[in-house]
Amino acid sequence: MRLLRSLLFVTLVVTTMLLAAIVGLPLLVFSRRWAGAVTRWFAGFIVGLLRPICGITVELRGLEHLAGGPVLIAAKHQSALETYALTHSLPDASFVLKREIILVPLIGWYVAAIEPIAVDRGAGASALRSMVRNAKAAVARGRSVVIFPEGTRTRPGQRAPYHPGVAALYGELGLPVVPMALDTGHVWPRKSLIKYSGRATLSFLEPIAPGMPRRAFLSLLEERIEAGCLALENERSPS
Repeated sequence: MRLLRSLLFVTLVVTTMLLAAIVGLPLLVFSRRWAGAVTRWFAGFIVGLLRPICGITVELRGLEHLAGGPVLIAAKHQSALETYALTHSLPDASFVLKREIILVPLIGWYVAAIEPIAVDRGAGASALRSMVRNAKAAVARGRSVVIFPEGTRTRPGQRAPYHPGVAALYGELGLPVVPMALDTGHVWPRKSLIKYSGRATLSFLEPIAPGMPRRAFLSLLEERIEAGCLALENERSPS
């Protein structure tokens, strides 16, 4: 049954994605804003399908930490689920992502329409400078910035090195940083077709004020995110 539900979910997602992308093609030419609205609608459509088909509920906690203007959100990354949930829930945010995504024909064009901060990971130091410059431009337009500091998806309980890009943004943007913990990998595992019923929690944690030395900031950020993820793990398996 779980496999059938997962196959139905994937079929509906792929079919709707292709239909929306084709029907919305004129928007890519004449209205980038409305093409971006299609992308955000599709993200919400995916999140909305999870409960009735896969038995997955998505809970966002700590939204009060996002009030009061642009922030830098530094998020754990376990699944595709959080990218869709955040795209839908934070319509004015700009996401730091690898440039290869927006180069994918058709689908990548819609991703580009929400004006992410695309990073060419093979460009070395110039990629970091470009990321900071584009993030500053997004903040100047009143947008928050979302970055996944590990740069890749990890399994629940796993951690990868936190890259210096998040520290560069912290130092250059002068914004509060809102760490985000999650446990989405339990219901939507990376590189897996199967979706598992249950609750997926995205938890925005206490902000880190600007002005810390970069090394101390990076250490504190990792500590808060990983501790937040551990707390969510403990909720799933109470002692």
